[in-house]
Amino acid sequence: MAQTLDEALAAIPDGLRRPLLELYDEALAEYRAGRWESAGTKAGKICEVVYTIVNGKVSGKFPAKPSKPRNMVDACRSLEQHNRVHGRSLCMQIPKVLLAAYEMRNNRAIGHVGGDVDPNHMDAEFLIRAVKWLVAELVRVFGSLDTEQARELIETVTERSIHVVWTDGETRRVLNTSLTTKEKALVLLYACGGKAQIAQLQRWAEYKNTTNFRTQVIKPLHKEASVHFDEKTGGVTLLPPGVKRVEDGGLLS
Repeated sequence: MAQTLDEALAAIPDGLRRPLLELYDEALAEYRAGRWESAGTKAGKICEVVYTIVNGKVSGKFPAKPSKPRNMVDACRSLEQHNRVHGRSLCMQIPKVLLAAYEMRNNRAIGHVGGDVDPNHMDAEFLIRAVKWLVAELVRVFGSLDTEQARELIETVTERSIHVVWTDGETRRVLNTSLTTKEKALVLLYACGGKAQIAQLQRWAEYKNTTNFRTQVIKPLHKEASVHFDEKTGGVTLLPPGVKRVEDGGLLS
């Protein structure tokens, strides 16, 4: 499986792939910073790039750069006629997600003056999820990966950029030294996409005693449902209560 989004989407011309990846990174950064309106605006632009890519694939001719269709609704609906040749993903499913995201971006006061609802976290959450699905689906289609492989790649390359966690790619370190080891474990999981091996967490948390790390740190977090610990595989997964504890408990400052 490709190790990067750029590799997985290599079948898409540079003039379209580069803007897609740049906007994707920017949208995630805006979302993580809590700038909901800006995240929504970026998501809308991503929809335009994704439409250009899909239309290029269906028409057999990719344009040199992305462009906004005159009428996104009509443009997406026109793709449906190519369903039998190019499949439901490109011609039915992606266009419908594009329309839902574009409607949210245009008519919820995101990117335009005069919308009837102020942009908020809920809207940005929907748009980011939609964008991640769209990019993952492009990875699946253009990278010849199955759905699970595409999802795993997306989750790997969209790890949260958390200022309290330093990384050089292999090693991670929590810079807030006042956190407890349990809190460090939660923050580390949060920053690396929600999943890690217990040995990795122990090393990143700089905890020397393997037995105590398992029994006094990870197992108590498992018991309180902050994480799920699979003792057979050694895998540790961050659960919703753990996410809430990180985000609402001031652990990222």
